[in-house]
Amino acid sequence: MTESIPRVNKAVIPAAGLGTRFLPATKATPKEMLPVVDKPAIQYVVEEAVDAGLTDVLMITGRNKRPLEDHFDRNYELEEALTRKGDIERLEKVQESTDLATMHYVRQGAPRGLGHAVLCAEPHVGDQPFAVLLGDDLIDPRDPLLSRMVEVQERQGGSVIALMEVEPEQIHLYGCAAVEATVDSDVVKVTDLVEKPSPEEAPSNYAIIGRYVLDPAVFAILRETEPGRGGEIQLTDALQKLAADEEVGGPVHGVVFKGRRYDTGDRGDYLRAIVRLACEREDLGPDFRSWLRRFVSEEM
Repeated sequence: MTESIPRVNKAVIPAAGLGTRFLPATKATPKEMLPVVDKPAIQYVVEEAVDAGLTDVLMITGRNKRPLEDHFDRNYELEEALTRKGDIERLEKVQESTDLATMHYVRQGAPRGLGHAVLCAEPHVGDQPFAVLLGDDLIDPRDPLLSRMVEVQERQGGSVIALMEVEPEQIHLYGCAAVEATVDSDVVKVTDLVEKPSPEEAPSNYAIIGRYVLDPAVFAILRETEPGRGGEIQLTDALQKLAADEEVGGPVHGVVFKGRRYDTGDRGDYLRAIVRLACEREDLGPDFRSWLRRFVSEEM
């Protein structure tokens, strides 16, 4: 009888980064709390996890990240003030983040890389597969990437990473995967991984984007992983070992994503993400698009 693969029900969101690319805005405000239209970026990420059925969320935080916890907690004074005013619409928006998921928090301590941040989740996750969502990548809810990844992991076991084709000259910005085709057009088997290779050294143009569904075997590897590129413990290095030896923790597959992704990792992409999302909003889009057309034609 085939042993069933445990259901993925926990999400881990690393959020301990310093946000130096957004200074001085992030001197006292976590980068994850910067608004994307009218919600902080981190709320989009938690909503994505919940939409995929993952309602147990662990956030890996650090110093000066208390606003993250406050955002997903109750604010009784604000709720009472809105109730007295009869402002039900804004009251519901305030309560949305509180009721999204069961939230947990642990501090990373020192910023030692994504691999170390994931390792901090081991006591909470235990021996179950789990998802990792990075806050710099916002995935449009109309393109259920994480749900597809969970589906593949529950069928194939092992770990699943999100991949996206990029231009060869951009591959040095990402982890890169060597892959083999499978019977599913959007799923590949990962045979090797390289962290931020030069275009000449890259085995493909498949870049790793910020979604993972991981087998708990990754923890034992991370404990033994030496600091790599940038002097940090790289998750890509641990996944490379899993891909090289299936007996360690099952195979590594990739889901090739061709949907809508909003990159908030740098200032230019952050601004473009806001414009794209605002244009698509039913309540803001029509007026904003009209203004944008006038601005481009008259001012630019």
